[in-house]
Amino acid sequence: MTRNAHRIARLDGFVADQIAAGEVVERPASIVKELIENAIDAGASSIRIDIEGGGIKRISVRDDGDGIHRDDLPLAISRHATSKIRSSADLAGIASLGFRGEALASAASVSMLTITSREASSDDAWQISIAGERGGEVVPAAHPFGTTVEVKDLFFNTPARRKFLKTERTEQNHIETTVRRLALANFSIAFELNIAGRAGMRLPSGDPLRRLASVLGREFPNRSLAIDEALPDGLRLHGWVAEPTLTRSNADQQYFFVNGRHVRDKIVAHAVRQAYRDVTFHGRHVVFALYLELDPEQVDVNVHPTKHEVRFREARTVHDFIFSRLHRALRELRPGDVEAAPIVGAPPGSVGAGANQISHQTGLALNSPRRDSDWGQSAGFAGAPLAGEAVISSPAAEFARRGELAAGSLSDQQQPVDEQAIPPLGYALAQLHGIYILAENADGMVVVDAHAAHERVTYEKLKAAGAADGMARQRLLVPQEVLLSQADADMAERFAPALEALGLLVERRRPESVMVREVPVWLAGGDAAALLRDVLSDLAGYDDDSTGIEAVAAHRDELLSTMACHGSVRAGRRLSVAEMNALLREMEVTENAGQCNHGRPTYRVQTLAQLDQIFMRGR
Repeated sequence: MTRNAHRIARLDGFVADQIAAGEVVERPASIVKELIENAIDAGASSIRIDIEGGGIKRISVRDDGDGIHRDDLPLAISRHATSKIRSSADLAGIASLGFRGEALASAASVSMLTITSREASSDDAWQISIAGERGGEVVPAAHPFGTTVEVKDLFFNTPARRKFLKTERTEQNHIETTVRRLALANFSIAFELNIAGRAGMRLPSGDPLRRLASVLGREFPNRSLAIDEALPDGLRLHGWVAEPTLTRSNADQQYFFVNGRHVRDKIVAHAVRQAYRDVTFHGRHVVFALYLELDPEQVDVNVHPTKHEVRFREARTVHDFIFSRLHRALRELRPGDVEAAPIVGAPPGSVGAGANQISHQTGLALNSPRRDSDWGQSAGFAGAPLAGEAVISSPAAEFARRGELAAGSLSDQQQPVDEQAIPPLGYALAQLHGIYILAENADGMVVVDAHAAHERVTYEKLKAAGAADGMARQRLLVPQEVLLSQADADMAERFAPALEALGLLVERRRPESVMVREVPVWLAGGDAAALLRDVLSDLAGYDDDSTGIEAVAAHRDELLSTMACHGSVRAGRRLSVAEMNALLREMEVTENAGQCNHGRPTYRVQTLAQLDQIFMRGR
C-alpha cells in the first residue's frame, strides 16, 4: 500500500490574511489598541472611541490627526503598507507605535471596515469600505479634519473565532483597560470612551495628576513618589510609584512604558519587585506608572505581533538602573516625606494636590520642610540600650523634656509650641494598651505601632552592621544554654560559621543543646534561645551547602528580618515617654521606616481636618 504524497500549495490570499489576523486581532480590544496607536502616530490631540456589544458589534475610533491622503486609502487596508518605515534599516530604531502595516488589513479581513478621512490641507473627505474580500472603492464623504475608522460585526466571516470571545462585559473591560493604558502614556491627548451611546470615560488632556487619579484612584497622587532619574547615555526613568502601604491583591495597576509604548517585561517586573522586596506585605502588589526612555536603537519592539513585548540590547543595565533608582528612592523615604494613609478616608477635593517629588537630577524635594538627616543630627543619639530590651537610642534631653511635658496635665501644655520645630512624627503623648504610641505633630495625631516600628529600625541597623565590617557582637555575661533536638543541635554545629556571620557565636556542649556565647550587639537584650531556634529553622530551608555560608549570603536579609523581629519591643511592654520619643526620632532617620520588615504600616497620621470631620466641627 502506497502513501499519497502531500503536495505544497500556496494559500489563497484571503485565507492567509485571516491566519495573520489571528495574531494581531485577538479580541475587540486588540483593534481598539491598534486604531488608537495609529491616531497617536498621526498627531491627534483628541481621540474618541465608541463601542457597542463589547466591541463585537461595533467599534469606532475618531481622531483629529493629520488624516490620510485619498490615494493612500486603498493602501491603508493592504497588508504590509505603512507610512512609518521604509527599509529594514528603520527597524533598528523604531520611534512610532505602529510600523508593521498589518492592523487595518487584519481588521478588514475579519470585519466590515470603513475608513473616512480628511487631511488638514484638503477641502474634501474620502471614504473606503471593505467587508472581508469585497469592497475597496474610494468615494466622497463628509468628515472634519482627521480620521474615523469603523469596525462592524467582528469575526462575521470566522464564526469559530467568534465563539472564543467572552461576554460583552468582559470584552468591554478589556477595551477600558486598553484605553487607560494608552491614556497614561499620552497626557497631552484627550480621550473619550462611549459605550452603547452612553458616556463611559472622559479623560481631558493636561494635568497628569488628575489623569493618574482617574485611572489609579483618587488616593494615588497623594500617596506616591514622583521619580525622575537619568544617566548621561540617555537612559531615563520617570513617573510615579505608590508608597509601599498602597498595594493591591493583584498586579492590575502596574503600568510600565518604554518610549511611550506599554509593555510587559520580566526584566522590569523583577527589578520593581526587588526594589520593593523589603517594604511590601507578602503577596501584595505595588501600584505604579513608570516611563523608561532610551535610544530606540537600544530596544527591539519588533518581537511580537501585538507589540506588548520588547527586547533590550543591554538588559542587565536596564534592570540595574530601574532597581537602583527605585530602591534608592524608597530607601531615602522617611516619615513626613509622604503623607501616611489616613485612618479615615481623605476629604473630598484632595486629588491633584501634587505628588511628592524625588529627583536626583535636581536634588531631593519632598513635603517635609526639613531634610530627615537634620532631625537625626538634632536628636543627639547616645545609642544606649534600654534595660532588658534591644537597643532604642536614648533621646536628647530636649525630647525627653517635651515628651514628659506632653504626658503631664493639660495646664502644663498651655505654653506655645513652635510648629516649625516639631519633627514629622511629633512628640509622644501616651501609649495605648502597651501596643500603640500616640503622638502629636504639626498636622494632628500620629499613631505608631511600636513593635513594627522598632522592628524596622533594628532591621536596618542589622543590615548596616553586616554590610560594614561584619556584624558587631556582644559577649553574654552568662552564656545561655539552648535545648534543641539532636537534629537541630547537629545543624547548629554544622552551621556554626554561618551563624557567626550573623553575629551568633554558638558552641556544641551536649547531644541536645548548644551554648550561645555572643549575640549581635543590637539584640543584646533579646531572647537568645528563641532567636537561635528561628534562625536555624530558616537556615534549614536555605541549606545550599555543607556549612550554610552560601545560604546566609543568598538569604541574608530574610534571616536578619527574623532576627530583628526577636530584637524588637513586644506588645504589652510599657515604654516611658522618653523611650517613645526616642523611637519616633529613630524612625525619622531610618530607611523605609513607614513599613515593618513584612510590609505592614508602622504609623498613620490623622490630621486635624479629618478629626474635625469625624466630630462634625464647623458644621
